[in-house]
Amino acid sequence: MTQDRASAPYTYPPVTRLTVLYDDGCPLCLHLRHWLRKQRQLVPLDLVPAGGREARDRFPGLDHAGTLEEITVVGDRGQVYRGTAAWIVCLWALAEHRPRAHWLTTPLGRPFARATVLAAAKYRSVTAEPCGSADGACRLPDPAGGTPG
Repeated sequence: MTQDRASAPYTYPPVTRLTVLYDDGCPLCLHLRHWLRKQRQLVPLDLVPAGGREARDRFPGLDHAGTLEEITVVGDRGQVYRGTAAWIVCLWALAEHRPRAHWLTTPLGRPFARATVLAAAKYRSVTAEPCGSADGACRLPDPAGGTPG
């Protein structure tokens, strides 16, 4: 029995490259950027500072202020992943972590993925000034209690 093309399930073209937009003023984001660079990648990851010239040139229609607040990953076919989905797709791109990424999309794994992203956001909120400072970058708090410059 042949299947009519109109009723066949749509298949998406494979993702062959991902761009990870990270906040280069955030210590946690920089740490994760370095970690991602060291991993064996099944899908190449371009690591680009969020809100910068390169990000704006590559993705003119993207909400660049939002990319400084929440991890954003853009696929080479125009897919946009934010938050939990962005973390999962980053893991999916890595050889040693792809099985974990698949598990994180299951009903059992999804709450764990969400909790991890929330924990990272909480850590970031206590270690960096909220994004949106005059130059758009996050800043480490001043240990003396003053405003970072």
